[in-house]
Amino acid sequence: MTTTMMTNDAALAAIGAATRELRMPIIRREAEPLAKSADRTRSSYLAYLADVLSAEVDERTEHRRQRRVAEARFPRMKRLSDFDLAAAPSVSPATFAILASCSFLAAGEPLVLLGDSGTGKSHLLIGTGLAACEMGKRVRYVTAAQLVNELVEAADERRLSRLVARYGRFDLLCLDELGYVKLDTKGAELLFEILTEREEKASVALATNLPFSEWGSVVGDPRLVAAIVDRVTFNAHIVETGTDSYRLRATRAKGPRK
Repeated sequence: MTTTMMTNDAALAAIGAATRELRMPIIRREAEPLAKSADRTRSSYLAYLADVLSAEVDERTEHRRQRRVAEARFPRMKRLSDFDLAAAPSVSPATFAILASCSFLAAGEPLVLLGDSGTGKSHLLIGTGLAACEMGKRVRYVTAAQLVNELVEAADERRLSRLVARYGRFDLLCLDELGYVKLDTKGAELLFEILTEREEKASVALATNLPFSEWGSVVGDPRLVAAIVDRVTFNAHIVETGTDSYRLRATRAKGPRK
């Protein structure tokens, strides 16, 4: 095989054409500046190739992370790193590490965040979902009321099976505010269908202000309550955030408004 010398301009033109064909815009953008840097540091050809490929991979990873976060539909951004463990002594560092690593996702294990209003349940729920997004996982955040309304509407329009299948494909379903709105029998049955679709296959992270013994106040059918509790507690990680409202304490600490 014979080789011919190529000028820098010709090389850049060839790189531009190849990266457009291969859809690698970051290599197209970074090839020349990284080549100049490699020339200054006398890097090997392999080191230069590794640098340009790493630049493409890093950019794609960041775009995927941003897309995953947008698709999750979080109502606000709450990072686990911003959670005050000192203000929630019932949440142990070991438990917190499990949330941050999202290790429970691999086995499709449920996560239940249980505590009174203002104790950090939603913060932990969103923070865990965000951590999963940053690992490239597909996540969806939704309140219990929103999910049930969406399912009822889909059932009325005869597209329920497609919607249930879509919710079954998320790596993590973050279900917030279970217990704030009473569900009728149809709504509870549809929620149970989602939980059954995901059982032992994909994780559900659930935040509720009610102990399991009081779920009957939200779901009227005792048998259905028992079935739902069974689905969300089997092999579950149960995190109790307590009864002392962090928000209330923070407000009191500021003192009265002048």
